[in-house]
Amino acid sequence: MWQAWLLGLCLFPWIAGISAVHAQGSPGDGVRLGAVNPLTGKLANHGQEILCGIETAVKEVNARGGIGGRRVQLLSRDDQSHLETAINQVQDLIYREKVTALTGGYVDSLVGPISQLASKAHVPYVASASLQRDLTLRGKNPFFFRISHLNGVTEPLCRFLPQVLVGKKAAIVHAATPGATEFSQTLFQCLRDGGMELVLVEKFRPGIPDFSPLLLKMRSLQVDVLISAGFFSDHLILVRQIREQNVPLTAYIGPWGVAYPEFIQQMGMAAENLVGLSAWQPDCPFPGTEEESRRFTEKFRATYGREPTSTVMHGYTSARVLLEAMGAVAARGAPLDGPHIAQALRSLDITVPMGRVQFDANGDPLHYRQVVVQIQNGRLVPIFPAQRAHGSWIPMTVPAH
Repeated sequence: MWQAWLLGLCLFPWIAGISAVHAQGSPGDGVRLGAVNPLTGKLANHGQEILCGIETAVKEVNARGGIGGRRVQLLSRDDQSHLETAINQVQDLIYREKVTALTGGYVDSLVGPISQLASKAHVPYVASASLQRDLTLRGKNPFFFRISHLNGVTEPLCRFLPQVLVGKKAAIVHAATPGATEFSQTLFQCLRDGGMELVLVEKFRPGIPDFSPLLLKMRSLQVDVLISAGFFSDHLILVRQIREQNVPLTAYIGPWGVAYPEFIQQMGMAAENLVGLSAWQPDCPFPGTEEESRRFTEKFRATYGREPTSTVMHGYTSARVLLEAMGAVAARGAPLDGPHIAQALRSLDITVPMGRVQFDANGDPLHYRQVVVQIQNGRLVPIFPAQRAHGSWIPMTVPAH
């Protein structure tokens, strides 16, 4: 029910915007920004939050007068968490709606094909959530940029886990997606190099309804630490089954999908002492952006009636940097086209609540780093690295019933 409510709230401004575009009947009246996200299907929670962040950035730029005096018109599409739908939607945005640029996207199995289509049409695409190294390593897509990167997720864990969980047996399970698979491979190597004992690595299909066979394997191998690279709905099922079956774990780490107020609300005491990662939280902004972060949080609460999350901030940041680059092009009096916007993105260097954003020659973020957080007394508490920590790690316990 809450997902349907959130989807309606996030889509309302988009529906109103599209109606206005159709009434005007002229694509040239405003700057058209396309967004493709999984608003329904197994990834809906993540896609809806990204869209809310994008909407917030668009509202901000329009409140300041738009891009070169032209309002930004957000055209949002639902890829339904399916590749074929994503391809159809982005083609519609590029060739029928003639958007100037694209943003959004969650998981590389969807982001990758979108980036290829955007490249062929010379349409800049700033992805909100993308990890797979292969998308940028070859440097063949001058129109693709992203505000997240795999190193920003694995590096904190590679430093944190060997320090805290000395002598523990660990298992890694991951969703069968490109980004999650590469995450698992990278983490396995660095943790093994760090001296951790890894006794199980296994993949699963996102949306699987029962993890009982996996839990049996974990018991037989006496796993102490579970690193689960799944998504929001996967964690709900897996954690419930771990708690119900009293699987003895010292630590449960979910790199994405755990550090959500909604996850804590749904899981209650079962969420206590679980560990996640976050690029931003309302009470843990990037140093020096505290006031901007506070204003963002207050505006978001007033609009959506809830707390913004790290995923919301990813959507906001991807749209914010794209709109900043478009504004720079307009300020120079240059054509607002793909090559000029891509050039402006490469020259961009700004600091937002999530941190400093600057792209390398391949379109990867140079400064992206997440923070390790733990659910303590129903709150997300940063615990690593030390300079960002508000507390210390607490071993996982069996919740009282």
